[in-house]
Amino acid sequence: LNFGPFGFGYLMTAQFVWTYMSTLERLSHNKPYDFWIMILFGQLSMVIGYPVLSLTPRLLGHNLSTFLVYIWSRYHEGMEVNLFELFNTRAELLPWFFLAQTFLLEGELPILDFLGIAFGHIYHHCKTVGLLRAPKSVVEWYTKGDSAIAVRIRDQYKEISSDFEMV
Repeated sequence: LNFGPFGFGYLMTAQFVWTYMSTLERLSHNKPYDFWIMILFGQLSMVIGYPVLSLTPRLLGHNLSTFLVYIWSRYHEGMEVNLFELFNTRAELLPWFFLAQTFLLEGELPILDFLGIAFGHIYHHCKTVGLLRAPKSVVEWYTKGDSAIAVRIRDQYKEISSDFEMV
Protein backbone atom coordinates (compact mmCIF):
# COMPACT_ATOMS: atom_id res chain seq x y z
CA LEU A 1 0.00 0.00 0.00
CA ASN A 2 1.68 3.17 -1.18
CA PHE A 3 0.43 6.64 -0.25
CA GLY A 4 2.95 8.40 -2.51
CA PRO A 5 6.01 10.53 -1.84
CA PHE A 6 6.43 11.71 1.72
CA GLY A 7 5.00 15.17 2.18
CA PHE A 8 1.92 17.04 3.32
CA GLY A 9 -0.41 15.06 1.02
CA TYR A 10 1.06 11.81 2.33
CA LEU A 11 0.46 12.83 5.94
CA MET A 12 -3.11 13.90 5.22
CA THR A 13 -3.87 10.63 3.41
CA ALA A 14 -2.36 8.53 6.22
CA GLN A 15 -4.40 10.49 8.79
CA PHE A 16 -7.62 10.00 6.80
CA VAL A 17 -7.00 6.26 6.41
CA TRP A 18 -6.27 5.89 10.14
CA THR A 19 -9.32 7.87 11.22
CA TYR A 20 -11.97 6.59 8.85
CA MET A 21 -10.79 3.00 8.50
CA SER A 22 -10.80 2.56 12.29
CA THR A 23 -14.33 3.98 12.50
CA LEU A 24 -15.52 1.60 9.79
CA GLU A 25 -13.91 -1.27 11.67
CA ARG A 26 -15.74 -0.22 14.83
CA LEU A 27 -19.04 -0.25 12.93
CA SER A 28 -18.33 -3.87 11.98
CA HIS A 29 -16.98 -4.98 15.36
CA ASN A 30 -19.66 -7.68 15.76
CA LYS A 31 -19.03 -8.99 12.24
CA PRO A 32 -15.38 -8.37 11.38
CA TYR A 33 -15.70 -10.47 8.23
CA ASP A 34 -17.90 -7.71 6.76
CA PHE A 35 -15.01 -5.30 7.26
CA TRP A 36 -12.63 -7.77 5.57
CA ILE A 37 -14.99 -8.01 2.58
CA MET A 38 -15.18 -4.21 2.33
CA ILE A 39 -11.37 -3.90 2.22
CA LEU A 40 -11.07 -6.79 -0.25
CA PHE A 41 -13.76 -5.27 -2.48
CA GLY A 42 -11.97 -1.91 -2.49
CA GLN A 43 -8.59 -3.44 -3.26
CA LEU A 44 -9.82 -5.78 -5.98
CA SER A 45 -12.03 -3.19 -7.66
CA MET A 46 -9.05 -0.86 -7.96
CA VAL A 47 -6.45 -3.44 -8.95
CA ILE A 48 -8.78 -4.91 -11.60
CA GLY A 49 -10.77 -1.80 -12.51
CA TYR A 50 -7.94 0.59 -13.34
CA PRO A 51 -6.27 -1.60 -15.98
CA VAL A 52 -9.70 -2.45 -17.45
CA LEU A 53 -10.32 1.29 -17.81
CA SER A 54 -6.80 1.71 -19.28
CA LEU A 55 -5.65 3.87 -16.38
CA THR A 56 -2.29 3.51 -14.69
CA PRO A 57 -2.74 3.70 -10.93
CA ARG A 58 0.19 5.45 -9.31
CA LEU A 59 -0.76 5.38 -5.66
CA LEU A 60 -3.48 2.92 -4.75
CA GLY A 61 -3.21 3.79 -1.04
CA HIS A 62 -4.56 7.28 -1.68
CA ASN A 63 -7.38 5.92 -3.83
CA LEU A 64 -8.25 3.30 -1.22
CA SER A 65 -8.48 6.10 1.32
CA THR A 66 -10.96 7.92 -0.94
CA PHE A 67 -12.95 4.66 -1.18
CA LEU A 68 -12.99 4.35 2.63
CA VAL A 69 -13.88 8.00 3.21
CA TYR A 70 -16.79 7.71 0.78
CA ILE A 71 -18.19 4.68 2.61
CA TRP A 72 -17.67 6.38 5.97
CA SER A 73 -19.45 9.50 4.71
CA ARG A 74 -22.47 7.45 3.64
CA TYR A 75 -22.77 5.90 7.11
CA HIS A 76 -22.49 9.34 8.73
CA GLU A 77 -24.58 11.52 6.40
CA GLY A 78 -25.54 14.84 7.95
CA MET A 79 -22.81 14.75 10.58
CA GLU A 80 -20.62 17.84 10.95
CA VAL A 81 -16.92 17.10 10.39
CA ASN A 82 -14.13 19.40 11.51
CA LEU A 83 -11.19 19.47 9.13
CA PHE A 84 -7.88 20.28 10.81
CA GLU A 85 -9.55 22.81 13.11
CA LEU A 86 -9.85 25.08 10.06
CA PHE A 87 -13.45 24.62 8.97
CA ASN A 88 -16.49 22.37 9.28
CA THR A 89 -18.26 20.50 6.54
CA ARG A 90 -20.88 17.79 6.34
CA ALA A 91 -19.71 14.20 6.21
CA GLU A 92 -21.16 13.55 2.75
CA LEU A 93 -18.95 16.31 1.30
CA LEU A 94 -15.72 14.83 2.67
CA PRO A 95 -14.89 12.63 -0.36
CA TRP A 96 -15.20 15.68 -2.57
CA PHE A 97 -12.71 17.42 -0.26
CA PHE A 98 -10.31 14.62 -1.20
CA LEU A 99 -10.81 15.42 -4.86
CA ALA A 100 -10.02 19.07 -4.22
CA GLN A 101 -7.00 18.09 -2.11
CA THR A 102 -5.56 16.04 -4.97
CA PHE A 103 -6.12 18.84 -7.45
CA LEU A 104 -4.77 21.61 -5.24
CA LEU A 105 -1.87 19.87 -3.49
CA GLU A 106 -0.71 17.53 -6.24
CA GLY A 107 -1.68 19.59 -9.27
CA GLU A 108 -3.35 16.78 -11.16
CA LEU A 109 -6.87 15.89 -12.17
CA PRO A 110 -8.34 13.62 -9.47
CA ILE A 111 -9.58 10.92 -11.86
CA LEU A 112 -8.33 8.05 -9.70
CA ASP A 113 -9.86 9.64 -6.60
CA PHE A 114 -13.15 9.90 -8.46
CA LEU A 115 -12.92 6.18 -9.26
CA GLY A 116 -12.31 5.50 -5.55
CA ILE A 117 -15.58 7.33 -4.87
CA ALA A 118 -17.33 5.41 -7.67
CA PHE A 119 -16.11 2.05 -6.32
CA GLY A 120 -17.17 3.14 -2.83
CA HIS A 121 -20.62 3.99 -4.15
CA ILE A 122 -20.90 0.60 -5.86
CA TYR A 123 -19.82 -1.15 -2.65
CA HIS A 124 -22.25 0.85 -0.49
CA HIS A 125 -25.14 0.21 -2.87
CA CYS A 126 -24.42 -3.53 -3.11
CA LYS A 127 -24.05 -3.77 0.68
CA THR A 128 -27.23 -1.78 1.34
CA VAL A 129 -29.45 -3.80 -1.00
CA GLY A 130 -27.96 -7.09 0.20
CA LEU A 131 -26.04 -8.07 -2.94
CA LEU A 132 -22.70 -8.13 -1.15
CA ARG A 133 -22.26 -10.31 1.91
CA ALA A 134 -19.43 -12.26 3.40
CA PRO A 135 -19.49 -15.83 2.07
CA LYS A 136 -21.04 -18.30 4.49
CA SER A 137 -17.79 -20.26 4.55
CA VAL A 138 -15.91 -17.18 5.86
CA VAL A 139 -18.62 -16.48 8.45
CA GLU A 140 -18.61 -20.09 9.64
CA TRP A 141 -14.81 -20.20 9.66
CA TYR A 142 -14.70 -17.11 11.86
CA THR A 143 -17.61 -17.99 14.18
CA LYS A 144 -17.23 -21.77 14.48
CA GLY A 145 -13.86 -22.67 13.01
CA ASP A 146 -11.59 -24.77 15.19
CA SER A 147 -8.36 -24.26 13.25
CA ALA A 148 -5.56 -22.63 15.21
CA ILE A 149 -5.70 -19.50 13.05
CA ALA A 150 -9.48 -19.06 13.40
CA VAL A 151 -9.34 -19.54 17.16
CA ARG A 152 -6.39 -17.14 17.52
CA ILE A 153 -8.05 -14.41 15.42
CA ARG A 154 -11.37 -14.84 17.23
CA ASP A 155 -9.69 -14.71 20.65
CA GLN A 156 -7.61 -11.67 19.77
CA TYR A 157 -10.64 -9.90 18.37
CA LYS A 158 -12.70 -10.66 21.49
CA GLU A 159 -9.86 -9.35 23.62
CA ILE A 160 -9.96 -5.94 21.96
CA SER A 161 -13.63 -5.78 20.97
CA SER A 162 -14.55 -3.66 24.00
CA ASP A 163 -12.39 -0.94 22.43
CA PHE A 164 -14.74 -1.00 19.44
CA GLU A 165 -17.93 -0.49 21.41
CA MET A 166 -19.35 2.86 20.35
CA VAL A 167 -20.95 4.70 23.21
